[in-house]
Amino acid sequence: MALHFVDETAGSAQPGDALTLTGAEAHHAASVRRVRVGEAVSVTDGRGAWLEGACESVAPREVVVRITARRDEEAPLPRIALAQALAKGDRDEMAVQAATELGVDEIVPWQASRSVSRWEGPKAEKGRARWATIVREAAKQAHRAWLPEVTPIATTAALAARPDRILVLEPTADERLSVTDVADAESILLIVGPEGGIAPDEQQRLRDAGARLVRLGDTVLRTSTAGPAALALLNARLGRW
Repeated sequence: MALHFVDETAGSAQPGDALTLTGAEAHHAASVRRVRVGEAVSVTDGRGAWLEGACESVAPREVVVRITARRDEEAPLPRIALAQALAKGDRDEMAVQAATELGVDEIVPWQASRSVSRWEGPKAEKGRARWATIVREAAKQAHRAWLPEVTPIATTAALAARPDRILVLEPTADERLSVTDVADAESILLIVGPEGGIAPDEQQRLRDAGARLVRLGDTVLRTSTAGPAALALLNARLGRW
């Protein structure tokens, strides 16, 4: 399988054009993956453009790809977003990585009341940038034509105000996600709590906004696995897989 790279300028490229990778992508191609002249690669702009080509020249700061084919992929519908509560260690990052590989369309960092990790002040943008890097690398590994957006950190009030079909993963809920009606949803927001679960007042606020509390099964999953598991289930139910 051809190595895959992301270049935001790729959206205007057409077959026959020479596309130049620079910066981190050129370094990754030349110094990390050690691509060779003539090697087949694919490139996306992260917004649906998918380019195939071959390396025409390779240097640590510049890799030139001659484009041989292009296709444009529509954004998957319905759109699925994951609101992932901040968690200690790297458990939230594990969730972000897996969700990206599984096709999530948007990642929303959530400062839940029971989150041990806190993004405050400059740490908020630093954390968002860290998640965006994880998303970019996971999307490249998965050969995705669309890169998920990582939004600024959100409060519970901000989540409740979103227009999506809101599904809160709660292991004590009576309703199973496997039977929840999502067929007519234009967009879906999955909400995953931190290690200590979602506080009762947060659950109530989300329910007041029309959210449904749903569970995956009879076991309790970690915050790092609940979101990806739910996403896989929705992918199958919605025909995205």
